Amino acid sequence: MLNILDKAKEIENYIINFRRDLHENPELSGQEFETQKKIMKELDKLGITYKKAGNTSLIAILKGGKDGKTVALRGDIDALPIKEETDVEFKSKTSGLMHACGHDAHASMLLGAAKILSEMKDEIPGEIRFFFQEGEETFSGAKKIVEAGGMDGVDACFGMHGMPELETGYVNIEPGYRMAGCDTIYVKFEGVSGHGSVPHLAKDTIHPACTFVTDLQGIVTKNINAQEPIVISVGKFVGGTKANIVSKYTEIDISMRYFNPKVREIAHESIKRHAKAIADAYELKVDVRIEESALSLRNDEDLAALADKSSIKVFGEGKNKTLPKYMGSEDMPYYFERAKGVYAFVGYRNETKEAIYFPHHEKYKIDEDYMKYGTALHVQFALDF
Repeated sequence: MLNILDKAKEIENYIINFRRDLHENPELSGQEFETQKKIMKELDKLGITYKKAGNTSLIAILKGGKDGKTVALRGDIDALPIKEETDVEFKSKTSGLMHACGHDAHASMLLGAAKILSEMKDEIPGEIRFFFQEGEETFSGAKKIVEAGGMDGVDACFGMHGMPELETGYVNIEPGYRMAGCDTIYVKFEGVSGHGSVPHLAKDTIHPACTFVTDLQGIVTKNINAQEPIVISVGKFVGGTKANIVSKYTEIDISMRYFNPKVREIAHESIKRHAKAIADAYELKVDVRIEESALSLRNDEDLAALADKSSIKVFGEGKNKTLPKYMGSEDMPYYFERAKGVYAFVGYRNETKEAIYFPHHEKYKIDEDYMKYGTALHVQFALDF
């Protein structure tokens, strides 16, 4: 039986060197032009066709020698506006930018998978698509690939993320909700300004807005089943210009995270209803604007079972560890709207190598030994599907 992990080990240096090049030259979301060029150069060497999507994304297509289904594999490519504080030899050369979420590794593992699969394309049934995706950090890249037709005719989609809660050599693949959806809610109260000595001649917005914020948690939790997780955070509250001027405007920015879309709908209606009630009580105007950032990520049950079997072939028995649902968000679910999908967390923790930090930390490191596992898992899932 073909051992895919052994194939990944054979090209491990290739994967690591490509990752280090990307790490030295990070680019922000939607600006990954040099990253795109480097990936295209490698795809050309492999004889894999591709087309551009969005600003800097790539949809690479490998047609197998036999009829079969179509599976999409995804790796993100963007970096973050963080000043790197590590001691690695391949530290970022661009001040203030860093691959602090591991997307350099994600892209390199996907490229490694493309390299392995290209060498066995005559034996592959169906088609494999590789999404080198821009703008995950801005939740914009997946939509652009979908709009470019990347998901047309796709039967299943697979993605992964490095995970510091798991040691290198371990993985997490579970069915159901795995990552939260996220919305930003903008609430703006409008009243009438006036002098602080005669507040009855004005319509203050600060006090009503404070009442809205104070009541917010209770309004939401009393309308939602306590067994359904939801996190609501008021991150910005701005009102007033001077101590003796009654504030005409007060603005509140709210972050909301959830798993169940039905909970999301209930929370939206509760917040809008509460804001209107406060505004009516104080004779104010109110505007509530809801901006979708990311959908909740839900793994298909059958695909999760298949990916688990694939992981056993790569990692061995007993290496798929259970983890709690993660309240962070990701734009992978936009692919899952078009086809069933599954998302894995692959461990890179290694305390000896200081690979212990969660993503978005200035000292973020990975254990590069984990990359052969991620590469092999991409390949194994594609073959098993």
